[in-house]
Amino acid sequence: MQNTDTTKYIIHSKISADGVIERPDIVGAIFGQTEGLLGSDLDLRDLQKTGRIGRIEVVVNAKSGKTKGTILIPSSLDKVETSILAASLETIDRVGPCSAKIEITHIEDVRATKRQHIIERAKFIFKGMFDENLPESQEIADEVRQSVRIEEMQFFGKNKVPCGPAVFDSDAIIVVEGRADVLNLLKYGIKNTICVGGTNVPPEVADLTKKKDTVTAFTDGDRGGELIIKELVQVANIDYIARAPDGKSVEDLVQKEIIRSLRQKVPVEQVIDKYLSKEKTSQDDNGRVQRLSSNRKERRPASDVKRPTSSKVKRPARDRRRDKRKNIPEKVQKEEPAAVQKSKATSSPENKRFKTHATDLIGTFSARFLDSGDNVVNETAVRDLVSTLKDYQDDVKTVVFDGVVTQRILDIAADKGIERLIGAKVGSVTKRPASVKVMTASSL
Repeated sequence: MQNTDTTKYIIHSKISADGVIERPDIVGAIFGQTEGLLGSDLDLRDLQKTGRIGRIEVVVNAKSGKTKGTILIPSSLDKVETSILAASLETIDRVGPCSAKIEITHIEDVRATKRQHIIERAKFIFKGMFDENLPESQEIADEVRQSVRIEEMQFFGKNKVPCGPAVFDSDAIIVVEGRADVLNLLKYGIKNTICVGGTNVPPEVADLTKKKDTVTAFTDGDRGGELIIKELVQVANIDYIARAPDGKSVEDLVQKEIIRSLRQKVPVEQVIDKYLSKEKTSQDDNGRVQRLSSNRKERRPASDVKRPTSSKVKRPARDRRRDKRKNIPEKVQKEEPAAVQKSKATSSPENKRFKTHATDLIGTFSARFLDSGDNVVNETAVRDLVSTLKDYQDDVKTVVFDGVVTQRILDIAADKGIERLIGAKVGSVTKRPASVKVMTASSL
């Protein structure tokens, strides 16, 4: 009998005979023709008695006077002894009265078959028999963090707007779209956030932005994020604009992407024309957007907060200038912008050579540095223009950029010996150095 507990290998062979033979004939030939061939240690009868060779299985089929079949011999011997025993079977050349031939096809490793069965069964057990509701350690940690973030979230105003705990005391806040964005930023330790909950900005959020020193709008990189920025620019007081990468939401960003997006924030003055329609904006004589200036906070020093004890209150210079402007006749006020614009930059063949650069930069928010031969010596983003100009050491005569010419940029250009500044628009400039020509792309 075959002992399945001790079987290591199974010898597979096939037999063909020129005549009709049966199983007892084949078994008798195997025992008879191998007897004494391999010595007493490998005698088949002795090996079978001790259980080291199992029961020989023979399957034959006789057809057209010829017989073909298979022979299976289980073995608990080692590899070498099993190989010798298998080779001895091929020495059998007659079975009964017929000539026959036995050929070994392969030797099956029973243990390898068992191991494969164990692997397949283990896969099934792992997938189907474990309790799927049992959370892993990482899932437990994430669940705890999520509950902590929810407990840390607070609410602002009568409409219970979700926000971070630092919104109330921080001088700088970040305005995001929804509650999930606030939770994601809380996850990475950013606690000065507040959401608007869609395109309908709550009044308390708009009022809060007017009380903070720095307000950054941080929206998704899709059409919805752009619409929210358009409304925030009109009803709130925004200083910087940051966007998630194209096609991504703030709630899906990891810490590295959040930090990169916030570092790449752009001053709202640089992109104001993109988010305000022309019929809702107008420009004063310096090209500044009036709608924006009406929304901006008046940053008064601490000394101005306290009212003087004298009965005659000294008004800020800004109010005195406004009153003085009111006293100018209406006709003069209408004519002044045209005169100023004409004095800013007069179209001439000399200036037209920069038109190509200005056209190439439209919509890119980039800047080009040109040398005395009008060759491009450097390019940078508009948001980095101030820092790059400060540190730049090479010869630069002209700077063309897709942004607003501000007083700060103009002062740095004068210090660096730059002769021309060509921007998309001219902002609030009070001092114009004689050494620097200020032009706009539309005047070229």
